[in-house]
Amino acid sequence: MDDMLKEFVVEAMDLAVNVEEHLLRLERDPDNKETLNAVFRSFHTIKGGAGFMNLGALVSACHLTENLFDALRTGAAPVTPLSIEAALQASGFVADQLAELNNGAAPESLGGMPGDLEAILKDAIEGKSEAPAKAAAPAPAPVAAAAAPVAAAPAAAPAATASADGLDWEGMYEAVMPPGSYTRSAAPAAAAPVAAEAAAAPAAAEALAPAVAAAIAKREGPAREEAKPHAPPAKEESIRIDAVKLDALLEVAGESVQAANQAAVLLERLQQFKFEGQAASLMSALTETLERASRYSTELQRATLATRMQPVGRLFQKFPRLVRELAKDLGKEVELTIEGAETEVDRVVVDSLYDPLVHMLRNALDHGVEAPDVRLAAGKPGKAFISLKAWQEANSVMIVLQDDGKGMDPVGLRKKAAEKGLISPTANLSDEESYQLVFLPGFSTKEVASSVSGRGVGMDVVKTAVEKNRGAIHIDSALGKGTKFAIRLPIELSIVPTMLVSTSGALLALPMAVVQRVVELPETFMEVGGAPVLKDQGRPLPVRSLAGALGYELGSERVGIVVNSPQPYILAVEAVDGTADLVIKPMTALAVEGITGTARSAEGELVLVVGLSFLMDGCRGSVRMAA
Repeated sequence: MDDMLKEFVVEAMDLAVNVEEHLLRLERDPDNKETLNAVFRSFHTIKGGAGFMNLGALVSACHLTENLFDALRTGAAPVTPLSIEAALQASGFVADQLAELNNGAAPESLGGMPGDLEAILKDAIEGKSEAPAKAAAPAPAPVAAAAAPVAAAPAAAPAATASADGLDWEGMYEAVMPPGSYTRSAAPAAAAPVAAEAAAAPAAAEALAPAVAAAIAKREGPAREEAKPHAPPAKEESIRIDAVKLDALLEVAGESVQAANQAAVLLERLQQFKFEGQAASLMSALTETLERASRYSTELQRATLATRMQPVGRLFQKFPRLVRELAKDLGKEVELTIEGAETEVDRVVVDSLYDPLVHMLRNALDHGVEAPDVRLAAGKPGKAFISLKAWQEANSVMIVLQDDGKGMDPVGLRKKAAEKGLISPTANLSDEESYQLVFLPGFSTKEVASSVSGRGVGMDVVKTAVEKNRGAIHIDSALGKGTKFAIRLPIELSIVPTMLVSTSGALLALPMAVVQRVVELPETFMEVGGAPVLKDQGRPLPVRSLAGALGYELGSERVGIVVNSPQPYILAVEAVDGTADLVIKPMTALAVEGITGTARSAEGELVLVVGLSFLMDGCRGSVRMAA
């Protein structure tokens, strides 16, 4: 069973259990509209997933039941014992099919919807209060089974013995066997008249053979089915847990790691003193115990993180249909390719990325990709290509959306932003800074808003969502060749590997995702355009002060950190104090540019966490609107 089908079965089985509970409650309280709506929604949800998985019988049963509850909740049909019974039968059928899937049955091997279930559902939809009485089965006509004359027959024919259902099975069996091949067993003398009446011609035996065979098959069928071994139910491989509980567990795991780290620091300080005798033994035992506690807390943290990780494919699978329908509406030919769907990232990140990626795809289709005739005139294929890729890079996840459209014109972007009053007409922006203009609230290159884009809110939503998850987004574009949006996000949000630095008396943490290496800074620098520059591995890189970027008082910064960003640079700090995995707490009470959250060091000191997006943008805030 593939992952999508497995996820559908788990969710649908939960819904099926809830449906039965709701139906039993509805039987006690037929006027409960809330329960009616809940059952309707459950069958509607199961039907949608079953349709996506091509489970025809489930779709049919859920569709009819959905119609029934639509009629019940609108008053078109009354809540009767028949409607409850019909719904319970439908729920049972759905549960049986889901159980078969859960036990490993192939979707195409499932049986169809039973006719009696369809009939009772239709009767309930029509408002009938009870099922139509079934016609009484006609009494079986007297059957004369004749035994063929046998030369060596015994003087007295064996007596025919009727079974519990009134049929002489042994006599009928003898009637269809070749003459002389079967001899009836002895029976009580009282049954002799019955045996005598069972004599008939061989022709009658031939006419009776099909009916006897059918009767035998009917009689033996249930026994054979019961004899077939039943496959044991599949072991449950997943359970559904409230995400809030997982978040709470992760926070506790992170705090336990922090406590273990702090205890290790205190132990290291204690070991500077000399202990003798029993005190030395206690210190040795304490050291061993703390090492074990630290190891277990780290394993707990790792296991808890794993429960929150989900493949981005769960998100990506929703986009091919969106692109197909939108391209059709816009009259464009577009093919979407997806790579790296198995890449895992924090559940919160997966859930929060849907809207940003939808906005980016809509913009790529509306703004970036040209119409087929325009592409052909430019020497491109008529069909445009959009790729969506994901992969892990160090402690980050990279998600790249790229198209082969017309690209962005930085001159046009600056002109449009100036017309809207978003920047000063005399602003001197580089091409990279010009691309960032698309993230400004209210910015759009379209003159008239459409149902797809033009209101100037889409890309602003994208940047806000990415930065909320302590991520960064970068744009790379070339006229006539296309545009690439690269999103870098931490693999998980609560615990982040960081480098601890200090400057101007403040303890700060930089995400390790952007730290390339540490270098020593000279007393004096070369200058290019009045800005300090240092040559690193043969390339000149600008040097920027972390204290100056955050608005702190400048001090003696003689340590440099090479930042791995789209435009690499060297970040000057006073000292590097090591590395640490910190439990990040977001800042909610106030917003400080460049700071994304707070944490506690192993010594218990307050640490300010510098934002990934701020560092990726070169320790500069977003392009500001004109005053």
